[in-house]
This record gives sequence, structure tokens and C-alpha cells, in this order.
Amino acid sequence: MREFFERLGLMAEKAVVTTGQIIIMLFQAVYYLFLPPFKFRNMFKQMEFVGVRSLFVVVLTGSFTGMVLAMQGYNALKRFGAESLVGPTVALSMARELGPVLTGLMVTGRAGSAMATELGTMRVTEQIDALYTMAINPVKYLVTPRIVAGVLMLPVLAIITDFVGVLGGYFVGVKLLGINPGVYIGRTIDFVSVNDIFYGLTKSAVFGLIITLISSFQGYHASGGAEGVGRAATSAVVLSCVLILVSDYFLTSIMF
Repeated sequence: MREFFERLGLMAEKAVVTTGQIIIMLFQAVYYLFLPPFKFRNMFKQMEFVGVRSLFVVVLTGSFTGMVLAMQGYNALKRFGAESLVGPTVALSMARELGPVLTGLMVTGRAGSAMATELGTMRVTEQIDALYTMAINPVKYLVTPRIVAGVLMLPVLAIITDFVGVLGGYFVGVKLLGINPGVYIGRTIDFVSVNDIFYGLTKSAVFGLIITLISSFQGYHASGGAEGVGRAATSAVVLSCVLILVSDYFLTSIMF
């Protein structure tokens, strides 16, 4: 019993210490963002990596998600004679929840793991230590551009996910299931407001912060050679996905 409580206490202590280190890294990254010299080239490079290179997986995920939502929504709403609500169901689901969440999860798997692996490799090969010897702050040079890229590009990717999701839902609902196109579009416009889209984009920005911060932290503090880099990448993906889902609940409870 004593050993159990000792392990529990060590786990709690580790969680508190890790949380504190993550918060410190976040404040450092924000602080260095406003200090010259400004590394715009690094920021644009990370924005291209996080945003442009994630377009394919985001478009693919969003379009098929919208198509599945339309098909399932039609089958459910048809029982109540409410087939005209398929459009609003797809649009609201994509704008409020599925667009931001799926975008965050996809970017975590594609870009978050790569960030943790890259920084972890730099840590175990002592490249980060070499930055100190060259009077370059590693947090400003490596972490800040990634956080900026995540916060800026995740909302853009979420907009694309929402758009292709609605298009996919329209294709299935109108072309395959025979819903009147005027009714589909009109109902969607009636039920979806600007606030729904804005709240979804706000969620996406938060998710972008979570992904880049957690991935950068795990890679930055990696140790133990190649095995440690693998652990860092795995921890970054798992922890980011869990935090996205947990934060989504709290954000939803606050916004809606």
C-alpha cells in the first residue's frame, strides 16, 4: 500500500512539474515573440509546413466527413419527416465541432509528431546546446515560430475543412439522396450564424496552440537517444489529442 501511494505521489509531482514547465515555455515563447530580431523567415517556413502541407489530409478528411454526416443525418431525420434539416445538421456539426476537432487531430498526427521528432533529434544530437554557444535562444528560434504557425494556420485549415465538408454534404444530400437544392441551401443559411463559425475558428486557434506547444515541449526535453525521440513523438501525439478533446468540452460549455 505504501509503495502504491509513493508511486501515486511521484506521478502527481511529475504532472505538476511538467505542467509548470509547459506554462513557462509558453510565456517564454510569447515574450520572445515581441523581442527583435524577428525571424519572419522561420515563421513563414513553419506556416507552410503546418498549413500548406496539411491541405491534402484536411480536404480528404473534411469532404468524407461531410458526406457521412449527410447520409447518416438523412437516415435519421427521414423518420421524422425532417429531411430538409440535413443541410443545417451538416453545416452546424462541421462549423462547431467536427471541423476544428478533426483538423486538430489530423494536424497533430501529421505535423505535431514531426515537430516533436525534429526537436527531439536536435536535442539528443546536441544541436540545441550548440545554439546556446552561438548566443541564439532556442525557444525564440525553434518554439516561437511553431506556436505562431499553429495559432494562425489551424483556423485557416478549419475553414477549408468546413467548406469541403459542406460541399460533401451537399453532394450526397442533393445529388445522391434527392433533397431539393434550394431547400438544402436555404435551410443551411437560416440555421447557421456567423457566431457558429467564429466559435469554431476560436477553438481551432486554441487547438493550434495546444498542438505546437505540446509537440515542441516534448521534443525540446527529449532524452535517451533514438528511443527517447520516439517516446517524445508518441507522447506529443497522444497528449495533444487528449488535450484537444478535453479542451473542446470546456470551450463548448463556455461558448454555447
